[in-house]
Amino acid sequence: MTEPLIRLEGIAKRFGTTTVFENLHFSVEAGEFACLIGHSGCGKTTILNVLAGLDHATEGYVFVGGREVSGPSLDRAVIFQSHALMPWLTVAGNIAFAVKSRWPEWSSEKVRAHSQKYIDLVNLGGAEKKRPAELSGGMKQRVGIARALSIEPRMLLMDEPFSALDALTRGVLQEEVLRICAETRQTVFMITHDVDEAILLADKIVLMTNGPCAKIAEIVVNTLPRTRTRHDLHKHPHYYRIRNHLIEFLVDRSRAFALSGASADYDPRNPPLVKPGLDPTEARAVEAPPERHGTPTLVAVR
Repeated sequence: MTEPLIRLEGIAKRFGTTTVFENLHFSVEAGEFACLIGHSGCGKTTILNVLAGLDHATEGYVFVGGREVSGPSLDRAVIFQSHALMPWLTVAGNIAFAVKSRWPEWSSEKVRAHSQKYIDLVNLGGAEKKRPAELSGGMKQRVGIARALSIEPRMLLMDEPFSALDALTRGVLQEEVLRICAETRQTVFMITHDVDEAILLADKIVLMTNGPCAKIAEIVVNTLPRTRTRHDLHKHPHYYRIRNHLIEFLVDRSRAFALSGASADYDPRNPPLVKPGLDPTEARAVEAPPERHGTPTLVAVR
């Protein structure tokens, strides 16, 4: 079996006597889109920062491509909640800055051509000479996406990148991300509070319990076809099964888990892998994978 691109082994984060999260184990395969959902205070952004190398776990290990993460790397690109563009540079200049950092030996012409490729990828052709102050919020986030993708990272980290946008712009950018990931097979780890966004974008959804001492309660497999769009998402029979499962967890089970603790058979090294899109008939046709360290147990949920 191949090594997953991202692997977290028992990580914890503590501030003095306060434990934000502990004993987290999960992995993300190459080309997979994973979303992390949980209430505020469970340490979602801290986990992303640890993956990015911008922060360090108090305990445990993080591996990317089989190598332990010890600091930032151009193999890991981050898209923050705010666009984080340099206001004195144009659209092309912001992207070219990242490209030059990745390939300092490239000529100006090669940098320009490579930057233009990603400007076109996010449909910003014609806006190359505009500065951030001249762009809408959605256009700024497109620049942030293009800049992150332009360095051709092995892993793209997204921290609620659409949360500050209006609903229409957010929907358009979500579909842009779907299209880009389908074209590039980019590996993505994304934090979101939006259940529908997670169902639209993710191949699997990691559910965190409430903090402090947050844990991974389960990992939900998205059984909707990858060709899904915002317009036909709700028509698929799996959609409401998955959505109801996520909502029920966030409203009731995440708090109950934190108050009463996990069940006796809960193993943090092997959090349950659930497929709420499957009905009981489909579930019986699913063969459970062989048990091994780090392989979640498959559970079907109506």
